[in-house]
Amino acid sequence: MSAPYACDPEQSRGRLHPEEESAHRSCYQRDRDRIIHSSAFRRLKHKTQVFVEHEGDFYRTRLTHSIEVAQVARTISGALGLNGDLAEAVALAHDLGHTPFGHTGEDALDALMAPFGGFDHNAQTLRIVTTLERHYAEFDGLNLTWDTLEGIAKHNGPLVAPLGDDTATTGVIPYALSEYNKVHDLELHTHASAEAQAAALSDDIAYNNHDLHDGLRAGLFTEGEIAPLPIIGEAYAQVDRLYPDTDPYRRRHEALRRVFGVMVADLLETSGAILRDSGAATAQDVRELGYPVIRFSDDMFGRLKEIRQFLFTRMYRAEKVMAVRARVTEALEELFPIYLNDPSLLPQRWQGDVARAEGKAALARLVADYIAGMTDRYALQAHARLTGRDVLAGLEDAGLYQR
Repeated sequence: MSAPYACDPEQSRGRLHPEEESAHRSCYQRDRDRIIHSSAFRRLKHKTQVFVEHEGDFYRTRLTHSIEVAQVARTISGALGLNGDLAEAVALAHDLGHTPFGHTGEDALDALMAPFGGFDHNAQTLRIVTTLERHYAEFDGLNLTWDTLEGIAKHNGPLVAPLGDDTATTGVIPYALSEYNKVHDLELHTHASAEAQAAALSDDIAYNNHDLHDGLRAGLFTEGEIAPLPIIGEAYAQVDRLYPDTDPYRRRHEALRRVFGVMVADLLETSGAILRDSGAATAQDVRELGYPVIRFSDDMFGRLKEIRQFLFTRMYRAEKVMAVRARVTEALEELFPIYLNDPSLLPQRWQGDVARAEGKAALARLVADYIAGMTDRYALQAHARLTGRDVLAGLEDAGLYQR
């Protein structure tokens, strides 16, 4: 049974372009399905999570990560009486705007776009689902409901100061989001729905768990090195008591799934109490509370902070990861001015947009759109074709990269 503060598809604020709704699916289910069938979603299978996509078949990509986030979001939503379809739609869409090479690519594009408004992957996600996906006859984008668009834009919290609060610091709204908000007000001063907040914390749960798993598989650290970390040591000890003779791979899986379960259980207990105490009687009440309702306990937040710090040092800043990061940053830094100086190199279907672009900033935004949409391998191939060199050459011989 749905809680009173859950989003109700019958009460959705609708779509920017009115459509006749489906007779068989709720509006949120339709949003989810449009996201799954989008070109941007398919490309996630060849985009980096931490490792370059084709470096190993067993590591997570943005696609597998998004599916895992969606599964956690549905579990949390079901336990808290929220709308699982909306939470799933936001979760599946949350990384559509990621560049090739993950946050490395985002940092590179943000620096390249600094003179033209910058680049932010969350804002780029909104740009994709409202403008860049062009499959429907009557509109650009996917024409998602206001509720899903709000969740995409604000799942990490409000982007500007609350209305009437002159003392709060106003956030810097990313260019792509600011432009869209001028035509479709997403109420950037409020929190998102509880469903979108659930999707955001599901992202944290998923990557904290699977980055540990991928880091172990890659040999960046060992079980012994993560055993002193909060939650993890207790999980391994429990597995050893229950299954003293299990093989190392089963032991790892059993331990890490317990870590996963501890995070989810803490979030459900903490969030359930916050929601009960909030007095929220509608989804709009949740938005206007002024604080998030989906969160970890303070104790769990502190524990996860320690795990994140370990991952930052030993995985995200590992020598082999940093070596590849430097090279792919170089590739994007060289690709961007090539396309900007000669936009005829963009595909034919982009030439209409090139012709309509007014000024260098508009053209730079198109180039950023094109590069951001590339997969890892396509970006490397495009760079090699246009520059005549392999940007990753030499790393394999040094043991820092595997093709």
